[in-house]
Amino acid sequence: MGGVIGHGDSPRSSSPASKLEKKMVEAMQQRAQKGTSVKSFNSVIMKFPKIDESLRNCRTIFQQFDEDSNGEIDQQELKHCFQKLGISTTDEEIKDLFQACDIYENMGMKFNEFIVFLCLVYLLNDPAVSEARKRMGLGSLEPTFETLVDSFVFLDKNKDGYVSKGEMIQAINETSAGERSSGRIGVKRFEEMDWDKNGTVTFKEFLFAFTRWVGIDDNEDDDDDE
Repeated sequence: MGGVIGHGDSPRSSSPASKLEKKMVEAMQQRAQKGTSVKSFNSVIMKFPKIDESLRNCRTIFQQFDEDSNGEIDQQELKHCFQKLGISTTDEEIKDLFQACDIYENMGMKFNEFIVFLCLVYLLNDPAVSEARKRMGLGSLEPTFETLVDSFVFLDKNKDGYVSKGEMIQAINETSAGERSSGRIGVKRFEEMDWDKNGTVTFKEFLFAFTRWVGIDDNEDDDDDE
């Protein structure tokens, strides 16, 4: 659950400084005003098996959008995905979101990247599209997405839309009640999240790390037995 990203599969150092990230931060700041039901990082860890099972159920949806069945969703297929979800968006916004989720820059969104995409759509879009999401089978996933949003809000102590190393250590300390290893654990978890090494973690980076923590990685699409 605590796997560290290896040297051979490091994602790109940074994503485009886009309108998308600004929207993501603003949406998370607004969501943070509602508070969080998460009381400790341990309570999040306890939910890993249930979250893992729920996210793996995204495979059926992934296969619906992977029109050529090559194990990846390209930009055109993503456009069709938005159309099926009933979400009105521009080509520029689709490109922005695709680039944000295609973190390995292979011009194809793999299964773990698709999970991040779905959760970002959940965070960013108006509830008016919820009926379309339910028709596509996303309704049952929304409680899981809400848990992920809730978990990020718990870590984001100052509600600025980002998680800092200090905030991560504080969250672990609250859970570990002064254990000597808590600081090291907090730093390790933060380093797993801070993929662009800029000292702050966005919700997108948190989501990519989370898929690794629960055991879903970029090779999921190659493993038919999962």
